[in-house]
Amino acid sequence: MSDLKGMTQAEIKECGDALSKLGSGATSMEEVANRIVSHLYDNLGDKQTGGKACALVRFYKTHPYGDLDATLQGFANGILGTKPESGAMNCLTLLGTIGDQPDWNSRAKSNGHRAIPLASAEFVGQIPMISRLINQFGLDMGSVLRPDPMLIGDLSEKTYNTFYVPEAVGSPYIPAQSEFVIPYGIKSVLGFGGVLSSGVLFVVIMFSKVAIPQETADNFRSLAPSVKNAVEPLAGTAVFA
Repeated sequence: MSDLKGMTQAEIKECGDALSKLGSGATSMEEVANRIVSHLYDNLGDKQTGGKACALVRFYKTHPYGDLDATLQGFANGILGTKPESGAMNCLTLLGTIGDQPDWNSRAKSNGHRAIPLASAEFVGQIPMISRLINQFGLDMGSVLRPDPMLIGDLSEKTYNTFYVPEAVGSPYIPAQSEFVIPYGIKSVLGFGGVLSSGVLFVVIMFSKVAIPQETADNFRSLAPSVKNAVEPLAGTAVFA
């Protein structure tokens, strides 16, 4: 188990090598997503306590509303307040999850954030965490809402920045402060990801019980290509298990 707070370059590389192989033998992107979050949850530790560093690790991808099942569409409708006009509207959809609480180990048991509608730039602007994530990644909001087929190739070749909140307590970008952040001891939040060849945005978000330094956060951007290698082969075939 690597100490998340002080991961070395060698440990980052070892982690990346392991992540890139997690797609082997999988039959769905969801299966790979769960392997990825499980690997990070099980292998990133807190040197001081000897326990796991993360309280919760999640994998999200953008997915068209019209291709979601009725349950996920219902979650999106609830956040949006209505049914969207177009089935092409992208939703940031939970695909893999693992954490300290039983209900965090299944996307079907998640109480919220299972399908976040990306209805418009104005709407996403009202969801501080998602807006900040897209901004810190260096992505244009329009490329996430409605990927331009002419630009997808360029987007998929880039390595993006991390989504990094060094101090989770009191941060306007991390919701549920009294229900989640404070009671579960969340110190920092770190996300990394990229764009698949189909234009799909993917992101891994780690809610850490240890304070993550800037240097470690910067190093995690190098893991995005490894995650991409693991999930890309299944992107155009079976997404959900």
